[in-house]
Amino acid sequence: MEKKTIVLGVTGGIAAYKIADLASRLTKEGFDVHVIMTKNATEFITPLTFETLTGNKCILDTFARDFEWGVKHISLAKRADVFLIAPATANFLGKMAHGIADDMLTTTVMAATCPIIISPSMNTAMYENPVTQKNMAFLKSLGHTVIDPEEGVLACRDIGKGRLPETEVLHSFLMEKLCSKKDYAGKKVLITAGPTQESIDPVRFVTNHSSGKMGYELAKAAFYRGAEVTLVTGQVALKPLVGVNTVPVVTAEEMFREVSKRAEDADVVIKAAAVADFTPKETASEKIKKGSEEEMAVSFQRTKDILAYLGEHKKPGQKLCGFSMETEHLLENSRKKLEKKHADLIVANHLKQEGAGFAGDTNVVTLITKDDTRPLPLMSKAEVADAVLDALSEL
Repeated sequence: MEKKTIVLGVTGGIAAYKIADLASRLTKEGFDVHVIMTKNATEFITPLTFETLTGNKCILDTFARDFEWGVKHISLAKRADVFLIAPATANFLGKMAHGIADDMLTTTVMAATCPIIISPSMNTAMYENPVTQKNMAFLKSLGHTVIDPEEGVLACRDIGKGRLPETEVLHSFLMEKLCSKKDYAGKKVLITAGPTQESIDPVRFVTNHSSGKMGYELAKAAFYRGAEVTLVTGQVALKPLVGVNTVPVVTAEEMFREVSKRAEDADVVIKAAAVADFTPKETASEKIKKGSEEEMAVSFQRTKDILAYLGEHKKPGQKLCGFSMETEHLLENSRKKLEKKHADLIVANHLKQEGAGFAGDTNVVTLITKDDTRPLPLMSKAEVADAVLDALSEL
């Protein structure tokens, strides 16, 4: 995606300042970012801010004599891979819906043939006005993506719907449009992520070091590639994913229940969660009630094997992927797991290698299928997620 061109249209709303953060992030990620501002937008944030962050001239005037070759609004519209208007005011929505092109932003949008994303932001009463709603519905009918604003305290101190979503939300919509691979379009993908927790008493619990990052990257990548994604996740310190149906759970039993009732409808199931292997037969509190306070030892029993259940109940055509974490004989034990659990793909985690492990943003894995063993170099977890999806797609 590094050579992709993103055009950001900024209109005259108080939330215009938030787009500076988005422009900075996209530029750091290697995108060619261009910003077009309306005259009113410059009352809230200066063009110099965007020029400094993107390294490109911020465009304001349709007739600016910058002596650059090409009619600017046409040349930029042709180059754009995706167009985001945020914040989009009620005035801009009205203009766009009725084909009015009276400034640089509206004329460029009219000439653009790339995907267009619109993120309305305004006072609640203006947003709920039937005219605004009608304009948004019409723009959606043309195939444009309209992001629902968030609810909360607005700049005018009203409470309601109208806030511009956070940078992460806008970024996710852009990435979904820019992803050239749509090989999972029309497919349902079920993914588990994170650790489970098994309570010993009201204060303590048994868990593991899983951060959930790998499962979340898989869910994000599958969404970008067109899938309808359901993520069953343990308790993690990660932001919710845009466009992903997220089902939070705590215990292994809860994860098993949520996964088992959804697995039948899924085309692809990826068990990336690090489920606690054991759960207390009875809590410490229950033991204290039965005997003396000195009898604190808690006996454990195994939790249900989610991957084994999924393999036993795999429907025809469904692809099943599991993760393996072994401290020794990794590849040998992972292949045994592939066969025993009736999986199509096992991702073997090299936990002892530098750059691998739970909490980091990188990983070192080997992809194991019935006919192949494919070691991967040190990669970001986002890259590993794409490699896993590629391998499943090949199957």
